[in-house]
Amino acid sequence: MITMKRSISILAMAASLFILLPACKDRAAEKRIAELESRLAQLETNKSANTVAAPASATPEEKPEGPLPVAVYETTDHDFGTINEGQKVVHVYKIKNTGEAPLVIQSAQPSCGCTVPEWTKDPIPVGGSGFVKAEFDSNGKPGIQNKTITVTANTWPKVTTLRFKAMVTAKADMKGPKK
Repeated sequence: MITMKRSISILAMAASLFILLPACKDRAAEKRIAELESRLAQLETNKSANTVAAPASATPEEKPEGPLPVAVYETTDHDFGTINEGQKVVHVYKIKNTGEAPLVIQSAQPSCGCTVPEWTKDPIPVGGSGFVKAEFDSNGKPGIQNKTITVTANTWPKVTTLRFKAMVTAKADMKGPKK
């Protein structure tokens, strides 16, 4: 059945045809009218066949069928506390596969270039463990820092967001007193 939104769209296109008809003195207007007529005919064909397709962006990704891995993180948040600017700190997020299929981490994308992730590259078997390691370089990052790593895996849902924070104490000015 055709939706109300689609009916309004068809009526608006038909009305625009009548508005453009007096402007047929140039080739561009004639071409536009032909395009609109073609689109209107296509919509009418879809209406009569009762097959109005939803836009591709409206279709959410569906849960895959069959056995799936389940990634259980020991924690998805970490607080480094107060660190000094220029200090590099590391945290390892531990993962256990409690699902029914091997777990494959496809990527781990940091929110900032100051964070370098590493992760288990081999499939994690059912009952097995893996990791995502975050190395944060605080150089040039004074103040409160909140960063993320977006982990994509063959789980459902596909994406997990790992978070960490740190309070970075600014470097003291090493130039000394001015003369």
